[in-house]
Amino acid sequence: MNFRIPFHRVNWVNTSFLFVITTLGVIAAPIFLYLHDLNWIMWSMFAFYMIATGLSITLGYHRLFSHLSFKAKWPVRLGTLIFGACAFENSVLHWASDHRRHHKHTDHDEDPYDITKGFFWAHIGWILFKLDAEQPMDNVKDLRRDSLVRFQDKFYVLIAFVAGLIFPAVVGYFAMGGMVGALAGFLVVGALRVVLVQQSTFFINSLCHCVGNQPYSTRCSARDSWIMALVTYGEGYHNYHHEFQHDYRNGVKPWNFDPTKWSIMLLHKLGLVSDLRRVATSKIVAAEMKEAQRKAEVRLAELAAQDGTLCEHAVAKVNELIEKLKENINEFETSFSESLESSRETLKRWRRETRALMSGLGELRLRSA
Repeated sequence: MNFRIPFHRVNWVNTSFLFVITTLGVIAAPIFLYLHDLNWIMWSMFAFYMIATGLSITLGYHRLFSHLSFKAKWPVRLGTLIFGACAFENSVLHWASDHRRHHKHTDHDEDPYDITKGFFWAHIGWILFKLDAEQPMDNVKDLRRDSLVRFQDKFYVLIAFVAGLIFPAVVGYFAMGGMVGALAGFLVVGALRVVLVQQSTFFINSLCHCVGNQPYSTRCSARDSWIMALVTYGEGYHNYHHEFQHDYRNGVKPWNFDPTKWSIMLLHKLGLVSDLRRVATSKIVAAEMKEAQRKAEVRLAELAAQDGTLCEHAVAKVNELIEKLKENINEFETSFSESLESSRETLKRWRRETRALMSGLGELRLRSA
């Protein structure tokens, strides 16, 4: 295979930085940890930076600034802008501009991290290579009105290096003593943490468009992955997010692991954020029902096209459930058009019958012709 790297399109600044920081985090930091023990102060600092940096991306860059899922007072905005910069994922203006374009053009050529161009491109290739034509940043005019956002955009590089790499090294110098402590802060709290946070974010753009479930919609490639939710503070519920992008929750179910959602709720209790945007439960259930109906009809058609015959009892059961589901959807649409919020009991019944449909679908078996 004739594989040629388009060197004229390489973003040498991004490529060089990612190569160096990844080498330090993946190779130098483990070697250092093998040779030296970190004290509790440095491990605590590592944990703090992991959480603060990760949440600043998920809560700040993503749900607050990109999607305007809630409003936040200046301490929250300032904190997420500082520690968000420490992730070395660009300023929030550029990050939000790319992300808004991703939602508007998902799986199409104008999507910055279009998964149809391959896993590598969606994961990191779009950062390493420049587009043939740079996209205008005309979709973040609202963010430019925020003086803190403008400040971070102007001094992003300085903030990132000072707060993300130099400050941990200085603390390490005094907390552990001498250059060994400084290296601990720089390599572990700095480089290793940057690599872990970055790769978690990158996997949302790549893995969550390849692997997982699509319970709410198949209009685009986004998928829910509870495994990714564990390492991205709840961002793994990507199918829900693409269907209801302005909801401050990604893990909408009570049992979903979504620390970002919980953090927003806590900040709301403390009076630091307000105007939380959330989708009505009835609308979410309706999306699940419509998707379940679509999948059931597709599965029936696939089985009907195969050799052999279907169990008539199973087919009749699934068809009966599909018809019942259609009635539920019509019932929902009528109540919604009349601005009536469905009762908890009705929503539970809708969910129960949707689960029964999917269970009945699993009972379909082919018999030899």
